Amino acid sequence: MVAHAYTVAFEGVEARPVEVQCAVTAGVPGFSIVGLPDKAVSEARERVRAALTAMAIALPSKRITINLSPADMPKEGSHFDLPIALGLLAALDILPRDEIAQTMALGELALDGALVPVPGALPAAMTAAEEERVLLCPRASGAEAAWVGACRVLGAQSLVDVVRHYAGDAPIQPSEPGELHPPPALRDLRDVKGQERAKRALEIAAAGRHHLMLVGTPGSGKSMLAARLPGLLPPLTAQEALETSMIHSLAGLLDEGGISRVRPFREPHHTASMAAIIGGGRGAKPGEVSLAHNGVLFMDEFPEFPRTVLETLRQPVETGEVMVSRANAHITYPCRFMLVAAANPCKCGYLTDPARACSRAPICGEDYLGRVSGPLMDRFDLRIEVPPVAFTDLDLPASGDSSATVAARVAAARDRQAQRFADRPAIRTNADAEGRLLEDIATPDAESRDLLLRAADRFGLSARGYHRILRVARTIADLAGEEALRRPHVAEALSYRLVSAKDA
Repeated sequence: MVAHAYTVAFEGVEARPVEVQCAVTAGVPGFSIVGLPDKAVSEARERVRAALTAMAIALPSKRITINLSPADMPKEGSHFDLPIALGLLAALDILPRDEIAQTMALGELALDGALVPVPGALPAAMTAAEEERVLLCPRASGAEAAWVGACRVLGAQSLVDVVRHYAGDAPIQPSEPGELHPPPALRDLRDVKGQERAKRALEIAAAGRHHLMLVGTPGSGKSMLAARLPGLLPPLTAQEALETSMIHSLAGLLDEGGISRVRPFREPHHTASMAAIIGGGRGAKPGEVSLAHNGVLFMDEFPEFPRTVLETLRQPVETGEVMVSRANAHITYPCRFMLVAAANPCKCGYLTDPARACSRAPICGEDYLGRVSGPLMDRFDLRIEVPPVAFTDLDLPASGDSSATVAARVAAARDRQAQRFADRPAIRTNADAEGRLLEDIATPDAESRDLLLRAADRFGLSARGYHRILRVARTIADLAGEEALRRPHVAEALSYRLVSAKDA
């Protein structure tokens, strides 16, 4: 008789149910695993055999066949060890078959039978809840999976604990959710001397999730400004925290099962590969754009990134999702992030500094920023020139509003957007609005429309640029607490759009 156990196979952030069928039959002794297993899954037979031997359980001299159904779905990862062991123990009548059939398991087995934590416990718990099964996993992964709250999670230390649990000798207590990580100490915006226009742009970008481009000489404070952006953003909502944590769970980044309500801030180095930024590689893991979901992706030295990597950002920035295409699968990850890019105006960095004039101006700047294509540059809502700060200004006392003050205004603007889009769950900020919805929420008055049309005609704005100006103007009005879109809002939005980064 065939014994059944259940686990999951990961496709992006989704965990697909997998049935583990185990048959012990007469024939030439052997242990085979079928159903498109990868190398790690195929090697599970040796780990399972060693773990059972450590428990003084000898496999019979029979033919053991493990089938992972559906058989045409690729199976990857070491988390298949535990469900294979459960199916085998049920087939040997050591564990009750009916209880194992009501359990969804994942976990890697050490040779001594200990359970090793694996990534993906959080999405696995979501699937277990949908399938109305108990989730069995390593104890170190139990705190993470328990955050779902819709299914019973059992965290075991070893395979011996699992056997004793099902035998009724020592029941495993359900796991409790991990601790909510306290927010880290964030840097204050008042630490930045001067740069009032850039600070204003940061506030607008944070309020409406608008993409921001900072161009300035080396040492002018571009990275310093970007590092203070997390202190301006509101905390993640419960839904956003779960979405972000599922991606981080797949990447193995959740620390001790804890979940953070602070929005992610990812800053990859400019030598990062396309797979690291977009996603892919072994197991088609999520890249930086997905790890920054609901947060910020800061790309310093933007033109230094490979051209192919920069061009692949064009679609994720627009759609909020990225597809990792493989020969046998197409995996989609969410990536609704705010792109913040920083760049020098030219190769030497001093194109716009009158005290240290670039010897190859203007060709140096055109060649350097020319690495960023026009279509990609068109996707930045705000383009800011960050001028150098005079040495005399560094001794001045802190000026401007603190991060807490700006964050309060940003939170108020976000609340207005949440009320505006309450009946549209897929839209959360002004940056997500498009089509008729954008026309309804960002209808300028006659004076503002005339200004906008004249600017569009004079500077040759694209249709995308026109709509992005309306989105930014809507955010500026939200920050001011005004419902109508007036000329000052449109004029300020135009001022950020018409400063071309290539002319900075």
